Amino acid sequence: MTSARRKAYLEAMQIDTWRRRGSPAPAPAPSTVTVPAQSAPGEAQTADWAGLERLVVECRRCALCETRRHTVFGVGDRRANWFVVGEAPGADEDRQGEPFVGRAGQLLNAMLRAIGLPRDQVFIANVLKCRPPNNRDPLAREAAACLPYLERQLALVAPRLVLVVGRIAAQNLLATDAPLAQLRGRVHRRGGAGPPIVVTYHPAYLLRTPSDKRKAWEDLKFAREVAGRG
Repeated sequence: MTSARRKAYLEAMQIDTWRRRGSPAPAPAPSTVTVPAQSAPGEAQTADWAGLERLVVECRRCALCETRRHTVFGVGDRRANWFVVGEAPGADEDRQGEPFVGRAGQLLNAMLRAIGLPRDQVFIANVLKCRPPNNRDPLAREAAACLPYLERQLALVAPRLVLVVGRIAAQNLLATDAPLAQLRGRVHRRGGAGPPIVVTYHPAYLLRTPSDKRKAWEDLKFAREVAGRG
């Protein structure tokens, strides 16, 4: 990507470009954290794309099926190198049946473009496929019921890198209660052999706390570096 294009994308994210003031200290090598993988029960373990989408549409594994308007399966390139994982659908996503629309989606698009990835070149999905009422945090039993669908999507896409946005998505996917500050800047893996996982802030959080956009930019550069190693 040319410096002019990168500057334009950083401006779209409302991040001021840096000016070098001396040589930065070399960053320490990030550690790799491995967590156990969970197997998907029942049909989800072996479903193809059509079968998996049918299972999601018909799912009644938790009470969220009673209040949803649409399930939000996921969208993007099903052979993508990057798989973006969010938390749960919001009101806009519930109406449209697509993840990351509205202002948070626009910011996510800008974040991806900043590292040279148009939205249609990644696959995007949430831990939950149905919207929690009033956009509350997902309950543990809801995430546990829905996680097998995401795990199967990850297996079908077989990405080079998984980018997890937000604390709740990261904690559920990585089976941890560690805060986001401890999860950022590391390479995580599920089951030891899966794709590397990198954690950053959720775009909705960045809209509320724009001062952390620079940290998110560092996470994106780190993710791009990790993806390039493969």
